[in-house]
Amino acid sequence: MRAASLAVVVGCWVWGALASAAVPSPAPARMDASATYDALQRTVRIKQVSLSPDGARVAWVESVPGTAEAARLQVRELAHPERAPVRVTASKDGAPCAEGSLTWSPDGRQLAFLSTAGEGRAKQLYVADASGAGGPARRLTTMKGVLAAPKWSPDGKAVGLLVIEGAEDALGPRGPAARETGVVQASPPVKRFAVVTVEDARLRLVSPAGLFIHEYAWSPEGVRVAVTASLPPGDANWWTARVYAVETATGETSLLHAPRWQVAEPAWSPDGRQLAFIEGLMSDEGSTGGDVLVVPVPERLAAKVRFGEKAALPAKVPPARNVTEGLKATATDLFWPTAERLVFGAQAQGEAALMAVAPGGGAVKTLWRGPERVTVSLGRDGVTSAVVRDSITQAPELWTGPVGKWKQVTRLNAGVRVAVGDVRSVTWTSGGQQVQGWLVLPVPDGSGRKVPMVTVVHGGPAAGVLPGFNPQTVLFAARGYAVFMPNPRGSYGQGEAFVQANRRDFGFGDFDDVLAGLDAVLASAPVDPARQGITGWSYGGFLTMWAVTRTQRFQAAVAGAGIANWQSYYGTNHIDTWMLPYFGASVYDEPEVYTRSSPINGVKQVKAPTLVLHGERDVEVPASQGYEFHKALKTLGVKTQLVIYADEGHSLRKPEHQKDRLLRTLDWFDANLPAAQEVKPKVRAPAR
Repeated sequence: MRAASLAVVVGCWVWGALASAAVPSPAPARMDASATYDALQRTVRIKQVSLSPDGARVAWVESVPGTAEAARLQVRELAHPERAPVRVTASKDGAPCAEGSLTWSPDGRQLAFLSTAGEGRAKQLYVADASGAGGPARRLTTMKGVLAAPKWSPDGKAVGLLVIEGAEDALGPRGPAARETGVVQASPPVKRFAVVTVEDARLRLVSPAGLFIHEYAWSPEGVRVAVTASLPPGDANWWTARVYAVETATGETSLLHAPRWQVAEPAWSPDGRQLAFIEGLMSDEGSTGGDVLVVPVPERLAAKVRFGEKAALPAKVPPARNVTEGLKATATDLFWPTAERLVFGAQAQGEAALMAVAPGGGAVKTLWRGPERVTVSLGRDGVTSAVVRDSITQAPELWTGPVGKWKQVTRLNAGVRVAVGDVRSVTWTSGGQQVQGWLVLPVPDGSGRKVPMVTVVHGGPAAGVLPGFNPQTVLFAARGYAVFMPNPRGSYGQGEAFVQANRRDFGFGDFDDVLAGLDAVLASAPVDPARQGITGWSYGGFLTMWAVTRTQRFQAAVAGAGIANWQSYYGTNHIDTWMLPYFGASVYDEPEVYTRSSPINGVKQVKAPTLVLHGERDVEVPASQGYEFHKALKTLGVKTQLVIYADEGHSLRKPEHQKDRLLRTLDWFDANLPAAQEVKPKVRAPAR
C-alpha cells in the first residue's frame, strides 16, 4: 500500500513566495504555507513520455495548471528543436480534457491515446496522425466501461486494449470504492484483452471471460500476447497472478510461468522465443520491483487452460532463470530492445538507475545512475531514449538522447526555485546491514538553533524513496523543518533479500532501521532531538501508529490511512491476498503473527498528540482502522483528531483534499512540537 506523491511549480513570482516561507513566522504561517502550496500547483507536471520507435519524435502528456484532471498531449520533432511542440487532441474545440495512455504506431507516424473529449466524458480510444500531416483525431471506440493500456500491434493494423465492460465505477483498489448493496461481489468485474482494428474501428474481445488481465505485451509477430493475469476479482487477486500466453486469433490461453512471488512488466525477446518479466515481493499493483527473470516460450504451446480448473505447467517446460540474482538494486521497469541485451530501470540505494544484462545472465552493467527520479521511454535501438527527470530541487522536464547523454527538450518549469538547504543521502548500519535514506534541511535562518524534524515513512512497504520533486518536502522545508525520508528493510533499492527482510516482522526490524537512521541524522546534522515528528501514509501510516506506541522519541505524529489492528484489518479490507506472502499464513491460521504487529495492542503507551487522516471509501485500508486508533487515543486521554475525507479512496484525488491534508499536517506539527529553545550567547569571563 503505497502513498501517492503530488508534484510541482512556475515563474519568478514563486521564488519570492517560497523564499519568504523559509523562515516560519507564528501568526501568518498557515497563510504562507497556503500561498506556497498554490504556487507549487502551478507547476507543469509531465505525466507520461513516449519516444517513437525510430527516435524521430517524442510525445508527452503535461498537466494543465489550475485544473484537476485536464492534460495536454504534445508532440515534438527531435530533428527540429527550434520548432514549437504540436498539440494532438481529440477535443474538437481545443477545450481542456483528460488525455493520455499514448502509444506510437510501429512506423512512428500515428499516435493512439485515450481521451475524455467525447460525449459522456468517459475515456475512449482515438488515433491521430502525428507525422506533421495533421488532421483531427479519429475515435475508434464507443464502449461503456473502463478502457486502459492501448498498445499498437506489430503490423500497425490494430490497437490492443484492456477493457472492463459496463463498469465505469471500477476505479481500482486505490480509487474510491463503489458502494456495495445487495449481494456483494456476486459478479466481480473482469478486465479483458481486446483488439480494435484501426481501419474499421471494430472491437473484439480476445482473452477468456474467466481471466482478469493486469498487463500484456504483444509478441513480435503479433500472433499472441503475454499477460499477467489472475482469477477475478482482479483487484484482490493480483498477488496470485501468473504469466500466460493468449493467442490473438482464438483467445486460447497457455500457462507460461507460475511464480513464487508477484510478477509484472512482461517483455518479449525480439525473436519471440523468450519472455522476460520482473518477479519479486510486491505490496501494490503498479509499484513494481524485483529481479529480472527469463523463461523460454515454445513455438507451439500446449496445455491450454480452461478456467475453473487448476492450471499446471507442462512437465517439459524449463523453469524461469533469474538473470539479476543477488543484485543490490531493484528492477522496476523492463525493455528488451535487442537480442543481446535486456535493459531495465532500477532503484539503487535511493537513486534512480538504468541497467543492462544479457538474457542468459552474467554481469549487470550500469548505464546511468543519479540522485533524482526518472521516467524512461526507450527507442527501438535500445540506446536512444526520452526521459522525464526531476529532483528535490528541480521540477520535472523532458530530456532526450542516448542514455546518460540527454539534452533538455522542455523548459516548462524554467522559473522554478525552491527554498531548501542541504540535500543529503544518509547511510547507516542497522541489524548488520547498510540502510539508506534522504535528509533535506531548511535554509539556515542565522539563529544557530537546531531545527525540528519530521520523519516521513513511505508506503508499501515494497517501495522506495527517490529524491524527486515533492510539495510535502518543499512545504516542510519552507516552514523550517528538516525532512528525513528513510528506506528501511522492506524497501526497494538494495536487492530482493532486503525487500523480503520484514516478512512476518512488521514494525520490528523496519522500525529499528528508522530509529537507527534517526540517530545517524542527529549525530551529523543540526537537528533538535527534542522536536521530532513522524508521519506517513498507508504502510507509512501504520509505522507512524506503531512508532508512538513503541517510543517517546516523537513528540507529535500524523498517521494517514494507517493500519491500527492487523486482525480486524484482514477481515475488512478488499485486497487481503497481499497479506499472505508477507505474513506467511491467514489470520485464521496464525492470528498471533498479526497480533504481534498491531499498534492497537500498545496504545496505552502513546503520549504524542496524533492526528489521524483517512479516505471515506478506502478499500485498501478501510476507514474503520482510523476510527479504531482514534477512539483508543481519545478514550485514554491522548490529544488526537480524526479527519475523514468524503468520497475518497486510498489515494486522495480531489485537489482541495490534497491541499488540506498537507496544510493540516503542518499545522499539527506547528501546534504540538515544543518551541525552540533560545540560544543564549556565551559570556566570556574577563581575563585576569
